[in-house]
Parts: sequence; structure tokens; C-alpha cells
Amino acid sequence: MRRMELIRFAGGAIMAHPMRSALTALGVVIGVAAVVMITSIGLGAQESVTKAIAGLGANLIVVSPGSSRGPGGFVNMGAGQNISITGEDADAIAREVENVNSVAPVVRGGAQLAAEGTNWQTQIQGVTPSFLDARDLAIASGRMFDENEARQGRKVVVLGPTVVANLFPNGEDPVGKRIRVGKVPFEVIGVLEAKGQGGFGQDQDDTVLAPLEAVRSRVLGRRVRGDSVQQIMVEAASAEVLDRVQEDVANLLRDRHRIRQGEEDDFQVQNTTSIMQAASATTQTFTLLLGSIAAVSLLVGGVGIMNIMLVAVTERTREIGLRMAMGAKRSDILFQFALEAVTLSLGGGLLGLIIGATGSALFAMALHWTTLVPPWAAPIALGFSVTVGLVFGSYPSWRAAQLDPIEALRRE
Repeated sequence: MRRMELIRFAGGAIMAHPMRSALTALGVVIGVAAVVMITSIGLGAQESVTKAIAGLGANLIVVSPGSSRGPGGFVNMGAGQNISITGEDADAIAREVENVNSVAPVVRGGAQLAAEGTNWQTQIQGVTPSFLDARDLAIASGRMFDENEARQGRKVVVLGPTVVANLFPNGEDPVGKRIRVGKVPFEVIGVLEAKGQGGFGQDQDDTVLAPLEAVRSRVLGRRVRGDSVQQIMVEAASAEVLDRVQEDVANLLRDRHRIRQGEEDDFQVQNTTSIMQAASATTQTFTLLLGSIAAVSLLVGGVGIMNIMLVAVTERTREIGLRMAMGAKRSDILFQFALEAVTLSLGGGLLGLIIGATGSALFAMALHWTTLVPPWAAPIALGFSVTVGLVFGSYPSWRAAQLDPIEALRRE
């Protein structure tokens, strides 16, 4: 028989039972849609992490507290009053470690800001002037506080664009105006250039910078004790010396903290490259795991296709016998039933691809989460759909082709 006739017969058999055909393909639809959505969300998360870490700055090493043993041998995690790194550590790194462009100790905390009848809840960071270089930040208007102001703990602040928009909604220039951070008055001396959204939708412009000593004593108070800092950001001179600088910083801090060989460090030293690699590996693992779980529904859809095709062979036994008696070859019957299975699976895969891509877009709009539908999603999804149709449609097709035409015509 001509192939076009076989294609017409296959299409007619599918259209003769539209509801059954739709339900048969539903498993493939759900499987493909789930895989596409999970993959796009996972890749979007990976891209967000990459952007967030890249936004920290180039060639950046971050020193943060680890666990430390307090009185009585109890372990204190690096938070609150038990932070294990200090401003003196930052000074020592700047003095003694080679190939370092800038060193910026940081303390931070939430703060309620108020200005001219408006208020805004945000994060205030106590930093030194070198923080701008370490984080690749720039001043849009006004200026950054200098070393003298930082050392004296002057009550001056530099605002992010989001903070400016919320505290001064009429568009006036905030430079030279006074705001309250909690109950403490500060003078605005500068505005940062916009950096936009970071990873996972956080606003990098929703921040306030002030001298380290002023934030530590006037804003955070007892939340940070003595000379403790919550982070030290170290900018290496180049990417080539990044690992060497990281090693030198870790060795220096071990000496300063009198950590013996074999003992656990009370600090952590990471560079943005290692952080990015670890975060990417984690998101890739979770994406692969969830995608594999979602792919199980494709197998369920394949089993559904096999089941319905076996029912179709039983229902159409006389039709098969009649066509074979009229000259149809076994290969023609095999081709027709295989084509029906592949068509059902491929149609389900195409619909699932559309639903998955649309669902990813809606997910991104509703939750402000970055999603990324990869260009290989369409060929992979449709390829798997065809494979499922061929694999699970092969046995019913073989059963149909092996029917004895005489016995088939005797069936009621």
C-alpha cells in the first residue's frame, strides 16, 4: 500500500476517537511540560546565582566567620558577639599580603530610615572607602566618604538609587540633606550608580553605605562587639594571582588566630570563582534530580500509549484481517500502528513543550524568578516523544502485524 494511504488510515483512526487519543497523549504532555519547566527554572536559578556572585566584584575574596570555641570549649558560630574576624585582621591583610588592590571590612544590619515625612526599611552597611573598589561600585552624584571621615566615624551616608527613590519620591537631589537611621541623624553625601537586580530578584540598589565605626557604634550597637566585623572583602590584583592571594590570606589569619596544624579554622576564605562553581554545581544537581523525577511521567505516558494501542489492535482485528486479505503487507500494518503511536506521542510532546514554555514564563512573571528555556529544549523534548512512541508502540504494532488474516476475519 502507498505510504500516503497508510498515513491517512493512521490519522483517521486517531481522529475517530478524539477523547481517547487526547487522554492517551496526556501522560506525554505532562511529562514533557514538567521536564521543560523544571529545566528552565533550574537553568534560570543557575544564571541568577552567577549574576549575583559576579555582582560582588571581580577577583574578589570573601573572608567570613567560621566556628570558634568560646569559654568552656563551647562552639560559637560566627554571628552576633562571637564573630571571629576583626578590623585588625583586615589591616593586617592590607599590610602583609602581596598582590592585593583593596581590603574592605564590613558590618551590616537592618535599619529604618526616615526623611522629610517618608520612611524606608533597608540594610545599612558599615564599610571603609575601599569598599567601592572591592565591589566595583561607582558614585553617581556627590562623593564617597574619605579615610579621615571613616576613621572618625562621621555620621555621613551614601545611598543606593532604590533608597533615594523611596525616601525622596519627588525627585529632589538628596545630597546635602539629612536622614535618620533609626534615631540617629546622618547627612547624605553621595548616591551610588545603579546596579539593578541581582540573583533571585534581590535589589542591589536597596542599600546604604556609612563609615564602619559609625554603623558599629551608632546603629548596630551591641549586635557587634568590639572590633569585630562580619566580612572582609579582599580584591586581588588579577585573576592569575587570585588563588595565591587566597592562600596567603588564609595562612596569615591562621597565624594571627593562633590556629595550630590540624585544628579547624575559625574563619572561611572563598573567592567568587569557587563560590560560583559550588553554587552552579548545586543547582545543576538539583535540576538533574528534579528533571529525572519529572521524566518518569514520560514512561507512564508511554505505558498508557502501549495500553491503548493494544486495545486498538483487539478492537480492529477484523479491519486488520480484511486489509491483509485485500493485499496489505504485514509491514504496512506494522507501519500504520507504529505511526499512530508516534503521532500520539509526538503530538503530546509538542503540546507539552508549549505548556512548559508558557508555564515557565508565567512562573517568572508571578514570582519574579529568572527562567531560561534552553534552545535544545524543543528538539530534545520532541525527540524523546518520538522515542517513547516508537518504544512503547512497537509491541502493539508487532502484535497487529502478526495476526493471521483468516483468524482475524473470523473474529466478531
